[in-house]
Amino acid sequence: MGTVAVVGVGLIGGSIGMALRARGLAKEVVGVGRDLASLEVARERGAIDRATTDLARGVAEADVVVVCTPVGRVAEDVRRAADSAPPEALVTDAGSTKRAIVEAVEKSPRAAGMFVAAHPLAGSERSGAAFARADLYRDRVCVLTPTTRTPPGRLRRARTFWSGLGCRIVEMGPAEHDEVVAFTSHLPHALAAALAGAVPADWHPLAAGAFRDCTRVAGADTELWTAIFRENRGPLMNAVGKLQDRLAALKYALMNDDEEAIRRWWSDARSRRASFEAQQPPSV
Repeated sequence: MGTVAVVGVGLIGGSIGMALRARGLAKEVVGVGRDLASLEVARERGAIDRATTDLARGVAEADVVVVCTPVGRVAEDVRRAADSAPPEALVTDAGSTKRAIVEAVEKSPRAAGMFVAAHPLAGSERSGAAFARADLYRDRVCVLTPTTRTPPGRLRRARTFWSGLGCRIVEMGPAEHDEVVAFTSHLPHALAAALAGAVPADWHPLAAGAFRDCTRVAGADTELWTAIFRENRGPLMNAVGKLQDRLAALKYALMNDDEEAIRRWWSDARSRRASFEAQQPPSV
């Protein structure tokens, strides 16, 4: 893939760099960031070959640019990268929301002609290049959200790039993506944080596996998830409403001591969980 510039070398960007280098897919991986100390961590971990805090310089010779900055900055960083990268370069991203990013990028004709929006569904409650892994994307879904303005050649290259990291490719529109991940990703994070916040700290000695598993992602970065919630607030509000309806049904069944309603409520959830498990690849 020639030279790949990773803009934002944290967990996501660092894992992209490690996967590229482990699989021998890039001639050089350039890390672009704001903090040289953090970039040095990425270099020591083997995520990048060299580092710079100058975005224009970092992407100047790139064949592929991957923007992995927080969602509120992605569109601007994509536009800046497109302005400085060679005109034939592919620019893609790893943002957890898509509609607002795509709409903002497509206001720039040059950026629109180089950009393919992407969301690799992989991550961790931990952050930073220190926790990056070369296998983070193996057998994970990466959603591409092309529009009518996406050049077919760039889309083909984006498929090749993300599948080269081990991803399974799914394509859908940006708005549909945001609606789906509001339920499948953003709502679970909100629920984990709500549960963690509802249990008093002095009760933690009595909390065991269920509490640990259900609240794991509540340990994720606050600023990251604040930005994601704001960026996708409409679909997330809808998802929260559906969850409230689901909890209200349980509350009503409990109020009436309705054994059969409680059983149906749980059995429906159990069958949906089984369906989810059956669709997961063996390595996930």
